[in-house]
Parts: sequence; C-alpha cells; structure tokens
Amino acid sequence: MLHLIQDLFEKRVDQFVSDKRTHKVFFPKAEQKQSALSKRDAEIVKVKAAGRIIKMNEEEEFQTVKYQAHYQYLIKQKEILYIEEEIEDRLAKFYNKALVMDEEIKPYEYQEPSPLPITLSLEETDERLSFQYNRLKAVQYAERWWNSHNPAYKKFENDCTNFISQCLHIGGAPMRGYPVKGSGWWLQNNNWSYSWVVAHSLKLYFANSKSGLRAREVNSPDQLLLGDIICYDFEGDGRFNHNTIVTGKDANGMPLVNAHTYNSRMRYWAYEDSSAYTPKMKYKFYTILG
Repeated sequence: MLHLIQDLFEKRVDQFVSDKRTHKVFFPKAEQKQSALSKRDAEIVKVKAAGRIIKMNEEEEFQTVKYQAHYQYLIKQKEILYIEEEIEDRLAKFYNKALVMDEEIKPYEYQEPSPLPITLSLEETDERLSFQYNRLKAVQYAERWWNSHNPAYKKFENDCTNFISQCLHIGGAPMRGYPVKGSGWWLQNNNWSYSWVVAHSLKLYFANSKSGLRAREVNSPDQLLLGDIICYDFEGDGRFNHNTIVTGKDANGMPLVNAHTYNSRMRYWAYEDSSAYTPKMKYKFYTILG
C-alpha cells in the first residue's frame, strides 16, 4: 500500500511546476494553485510533497487509504523567494491497486448553540487594563505551532479559531468574561468562551469588544500588520467559517497567513487555491489594538 501512495505523490508533484509539465494537468489542486499564483505574477519553482498514512483498509480487491499530505512550495514573486506550506487530510481508494478516487477530507466545523448567546457588556475595572500587543511573539508562536498542537491548550477537531486565540494570548491579549460562555474571550479550567473557539463568534467579538482584547476593522488586506487577523465567510452567507493570522508579506506587500484545521504556513491571504473557496467568499480584516 505504501508504494501506491508513493507513486501517487511522484505523479502529482510535477503538476505544480509549470515548466515540468509534460501532459495535461490531472490534479485540480495544482491547476487551482497555478491560477491563483499567476494573478500575483508569482510561480512555483519547486515543490516537495510527503505523505503519512493514517489508516488503511483492505477488502478483497478494494483498498482504502486515509492519509495526510504535506506540501512545501518554493514560490518566486518578482525577485523574492519564500516557502509556503500546507497540510491536507485525503482519502484515496484503489481497485486492484488502480487509483479510482483521491479527494480532500474537508474539516468539521465547530458549531455553537443557536441563537448565539453573546454578551459584550462587561466593563469591570479589572477588565479595562490596557496591554501592549507583542506582534513578534504572536507570529513566532504561529510559526512554531502551525502544524502541531501545543499540549498546554485544549485541542479541538476544528482548531482554526482556537489556534488564533492561542496566538493572541501569547501576544499578551488579556482574557475576560469567565465563566459565561457567551461573554468576552477566555479559556479556563477546561472550559471556554464561544469567541475562543468559534470563527463567527470571534469575528463578532472583534466587532463589538470595547475592553481587553480589541480590534479595529480596516478596509483592505494591505493595511494589516504582522499579528493581525483575517476572518473568512466561505459561502458569503454572513456566517464566518475560518480565521488566519498574518505572519508575512509577499512582494506586493499583501499578507501571507498561518492557520490550523487547513494547516498552512505563509499562505496567500485570499485562499483562492482552497477547496473551500467560492466566488461568494467574503473577508473581514482586523488590526489588533493594544
């Protein structure tokens, strides 16, 4: 089974690099990636891919493999080179050792009760304490833990907002609102606020918070600084599904971001190369105050 996955990777890697293609692209992800890069006058000059089998099942002529794919792209944009990385969980099916299906396993989205019981009226004196947001520490944390779990924090199956909250906390953002789950932003005693773990709730928190961790919405991504946050509404239905943290800038001064769930590092902020992308996708850009 290992050799089947290895063969799959060897056939796939060259599809990402334009000048190595010898035939029509058979891997949609590669075509999507190349299209998104061309809009930025950027290209992949080298790519590495590695796989890790998570689970295998064989039943007569059928073989099913759940595996994790780790891609590293060396991207050139103007005179700048940088490495982007991403992780995918995938499911491959073989019949008599011939590939019949290979697709991404889309992550589960954590859901809070509805309607959202969020309150942001707490203004006690001890919660008005100002803080200095340490952007460097937040980014360093995002770089250290982009593809792994810090055991000091609780892990969630859909971990994107939990990861962003960790980055903000390491950057010095103060918690407030405990023990009311719909109030403030906090993680304590194996319990948490909705805003700590739910993408849409964190977006609402940023839009409303007047004390402790606060953020200001800006109009465009180029206004963001390292350590700032982007919120994503993939379907454009008003409910935000995903959050990322700015960890770099490309040659045009546009954000590159790190994230969990769709574990990725130095990914272009627009997510046009994501399987979750839709033409209706909307964004909110928040710069952290402190």
